[in-house]
Amino acid sequence: MAAILIVEDEADIQELVAFNLQRAGHTPLRAASAEEAQEQVRAQLPDCIVLDWMLPGMSGVEFARWIRGNKRTAAVPIIMLTVRSDEEHKLAGLEAGADDYVTKPFSPRELIARVKAVLRRRTPQATDDMVEIEGLHLDPARHRVSAGETTVVLSPTEFKLLHFFMTHPDRVYTRTQILDNVWGDHAFLEARTIDVHIQRLRKALAPTGHERLVQTVRSTGYRFSASP
Repeated sequence: MAAILIVEDEADIQELVAFNLQRAGHTPLRAASAEEAQEQVRAQLPDCIVLDWMLPGMSGVEFARWIRGNKRTAAVPIIMLTVRSDEEHKLAGLEAGADDYVTKPFSPRELIARVKAVLRRRTPQATDDMVEIEGLHLDPARHRVSAGETTVVLSPTEFKLLHFFMTHPDRVYTRTQILDNVWGDHAFLEARTIDVHIQRLRKALAPTGHERLVQTVRSTGYRFSASP
């Protein structure tokens, strides 16, 4: 599931959010200030950020602008938490780069639903939604891939690679982009290592005939597509 960074200086709220995210299957990361969150982001790129508007030092809005202004972090979804619900305040948060906005006090179930929604839009491979392409079914919750009655046996890395491809079909990705999205941008691997994993994935998909979906795009990288 997803790694969610909670940037909240109120310990009880931070704990409430972390508990419910963990119960939903996510991995909560914590920061009590924007400055601490910056260090967290430099060490590990999260899949989503739950960000309090009012923080000591740098505000949540300033931190959101920092996230959006950095090429490495610009695509990370942000859900802003605030005690104010007026339209002007909401627009300021959205204009700073927030994807969604939740007013305190909030229902933990609502927040989890909002997290799931932004992950589905921004990073669909971080959700547990089932995916199906050309009769190939991938179930993230059960960690199972099948085609008809045939189970496709994959290593954890091959599963992550296939999940990424199936949630981003018909797009061409360079080896570096695949490495960043599947292994993380702090992985110390050669980009050519991707070729080895692609070969293994194709071999695993060959018995069901789905290896043809993993296509090499000459001089660029790879694409997962039913179209030739």
